[in-house]
Amino acid sequence: MKVIVTGGAGFIGSNFIIYWLKNYPNDQVVNIDKLTYAADLRNLKGTNKNYRFVKGDISDKKFVEKNFNDADIIVNFAAESHVDNSIKNSENFVKSNIVGVHNLLEVVRINNTRFHQISTDEVYGSLPLKSSKKFREDSRYDPRNPYSATKASADFLVRAYYNTYRIPATISNCSNNYGPNQHPEKLIPKTILNAYLGNKIGIYGNGKQVRDWIYVEDHCSAIDKIIKKGKIGETYLIGENGEQTNIDLIKKILKLMGKPNSLIEFTKDRPGHDQRYAINASKIKKQLGWKPGFTFNEGIALTITHYLENKNKYLPKVAQR
Repeated sequence: MKVIVTGGAGFIGSNFIIYWLKNYPNDQVVNIDKLTYAADLRNLKGTNKNYRFVKGDISDKKFVEKNFNDADIIVNFAAESHVDNSIKNSENFVKSNIVGVHNLLEVVRINNTRFHQISTDEVYGSLPLKSSKKFREDSRYDPRNPYSATKASADFLVRAYYNTYRIPATISNCSNNYGPNQHPEKLIPKTILNAYLGNKIGIYGNGKQVRDWIYVEDHCSAIDKIIKKGKIGETYLIGENGEQTNIDLIKKILKLMGKPNSLIEFTKDRPGHDQRYAINASKIKKQLGWKPGFTFNEGIALTITHYLENKNKYLPKVAQR
């Protein structure tokens, strides 16, 4: 197949390309990325001869029309994704996450190309802290910041194009990812690198917000299942029961690194901060036979090792933010 991956120089996109070429080495993979600050082509060092990079922006309609016509499948990771940045200025989020998706869907409609949209659990809003409820595929959308609102808009566009034009599309909403290649603005790499430097580690509010964590390679294997076995027009939630509070997560990383909890510094809470995310992934497990391959303890150990072994790549990014 010819697989076009948008946003493939970013965190999850680069891990997906590495995963795909490892498992399907004869496929052609084209990585299309506009190379924002969060992208890094070094993430894809060592990929095979069937990998190719094209610089471009999916919000540019003419570029999309020119470069996406001959794909067997388009997997869309391209997105502005940092909540704090969306609160400061949401314009780029609207361009990439809504206009860009619309441009891709038009090409998909014309060429009947298989399309998979990478979404997020944040479109469902926030769950109560003291609750056993989890997001399901039929949960009501309730985005609470500009980032999640643009991702929700993209999901609705994909569904509308499926219902109207019967395009061969699927959507996946995943819980919080961690692992290699993530930009140090995000909680886990930021904690690891600041702990290494002996810097203070800021945490919003009281740190009791709950996130549901999944190792990035498990996310990639779930997307693989959806592409190969998923029912067209369906949405699949991806998670691995990795719920824990932000403060417990940071303390666990500090303990594994032999660093003191005194590095933790509580800061003013983020506006509209979602309190809890949790995924019910029973649909993809039962219908497609997917299961995660990493426990959190295994994944976080691999992640810490990756950032410490590649610290010269990431430390300049810590200084930039």
